[in-house]
Amino acid sequence: MTFWPPSRPTLIVLIGAVLLLLLPPIAEALRQPFVISVATRVVILALVTVSLDLLIGFGGMVSLGHAAFFGAGAYATALLTQLAAAGKPLVWGWVPPVEGLAVWTIAIVVAALFGLVIGALALRTSGFNFIMITLAFAQMVLFLASLRELGGDDGLRIPVRNTVVGFSIESQTALYYVSLVALALYLFLCDRIVHSRFGLVLQAIAQNPRRAHALGYRVYSYRLVTFVIGAAGAGLAGALIANHARYVSPDLLMWTRSAEIMIMVILGGKGTLFGAVLGAAVLLLLEEFLIGLTEHWQVILGPILLVVVLTARRGLFGLLAGSRGGGGGHG
Repeated sequence: MTFWPPSRPTLIVLIGAVLLLLLPPIAEALRQPFVISVATRVVILALVTVSLDLLIGFGGMVSLGHAAFFGAGAYATALLTQLAAAGKPLVWGWVPPVEGLAVWTIAIVVAALFGLVIGALALRTSGFNFIMITLAFAQMVLFLASLRELGGDDGLRIPVRNTVVGFSIESQTALYYVSLVALALYLFLCDRIVHSRFGLVLQAIAQNPRRAHALGYRVYSYRLVTFVIGAAGAGLAGALIANHARYVSPDLLMWTRSAEIMIMVILGGKGTLFGAVLGAAVLLLLEEFLIGLTEHWQVILGPILLVVVLTARRGLFGLLAGSRGGGGGHG
């Protein structure tokens, strides 16, 4: 087995990883610290984009409710951190910790539970009905987040960021690297999943669920497990974005947020995982650039996205890698 020279997709991933690792010191050297904050947001939204790509690109599950899990993780983190900072108990006299690993684990579990409930019901349908049911459930979760007890439309402010193994992540650089590690770990998990027997069966189900069912595979179970894993990843991203902004609001759960994440998946190349990272980076950086040019930046962004989608049918990652792309079909 030869490991050198690396294939073009591997080379792209390696170059991207090196750039991400070196970004903070480069930004500090150029005296542009705001770049680290922008890059942190890119990394966090890349994480939630990867989680949706797992559903769309490999499971064939086109969901318009993914922001519900993103927001659930964010709100769980904000609520627990507020109570911890104030020393107030949550239930039975238990005061939540400010330690990130504990708080984020709870946020992931909350998002996964939402995914389990929503997926268990939505996956009994397929196609357009599945899309609409995920959207309907997301609107229900949005209603919960809009309750006065959770801050209503004003949202919740986070007085202090979580710690990680006792270390502060108040600095943008610390939060950036923590977010980058979280993205790398989730990417590794998803990559192992899609290249395992489970992942191969999942992609076969996405291509032809009836044939997979006829072969004896439990189509519903495979899809539900994948749906929950995707929801958990979005919950982790939500926990990180809550720490980044130190504020959460119902805007995180809007269906337009789900649509934005889906655009990132398509832009980067569905069914590539690493393409989701590229799609998130390109869209967010393009938005930052255009906002600096004009207040009507969306008028310019629309045609640019249209040109990219029409000229790069396999997404930006597929275009750069020169591969035929992967992923499943549509559910």
